[in-house]
Amino acid sequence: MSYLLAIVLPPLAILLQGRPFQAVFNGLLWLGGLLFILLPFVAGQAAWLIAVIWAVAVVYNRRQDARDRRLINEALRQRG
Repeated sequence: MSYLLAIVLPPLAILLQGRPFQAVFNGLLWLGGLLFILLPFVAGQAAWLIAVIWAVAVVYNRRQDARDRRLINEALRQRG
């Protein structure tokens, strides 16, 4: 569900991952891309695509961080 949100509304997906400052900058990039996508500019499409890729990367990294933290905690518990 987070990945779908990252594609449709990238700033909201980043905000829900606990990164408010990145969400603000991503929102500016995403809105700028949407404004220029209405005009026949390639820059608007590129900005929109960068915002989406950025949001997907943040969602992916958040899941990886949680997985890594869980593995470290399990390893520490096994050590004693």
